[in-house]
Amino acid sequence: MLLLNLKIAGYLMFCLSALHLVFPKRFRWKEDLAKLQDLNRQIFWVHCFFICLILLLMGALCSFFGAALLTGGELRPVVAGGCALFWFMRLLAQLFVYDSALWQGKPLETFVHIVFTGLWSYFTAVFTWVVVTSP
Repeated sequence: MLLLNLKIAGYLMFCLSALHLVFPKRFRWKEDLAKLQDLNRQIFWVHCFFICLILLLMGALCSFFGAALLTGGELRPVVAGGCALFWFMRLLAQLFVYDSALWQGKPLETFVHIVFTGLWSYFTAVFTWVVVTSP
């Protein structure tokens, strides 16, 4: 059951990575980023690229190497614990960094907020499950 949840989490991370391909147009980044200094704009794009890369790598770990992670010996709790911490911190950002005025009273934005809150909670739970069941 844990391996299945790792695979599901991995495929969801692939979807999140792909979703970043539509963000620039959806959120009109070109217009907003044009107002920034070159260095800040480039930092933004580099960070976005690395977020996509991390999502792809975590997705690959879970989807294709989940069984190896579950039998990973000493590295199992370290890798899974790092991933759990990463997603828990992302959950905290979802709950306490984003201003609720961005989504409250707006049906689509509220739905997206709830979905992402659930997704970050799910990822945190799956990786925590790996850690607590480490032999």
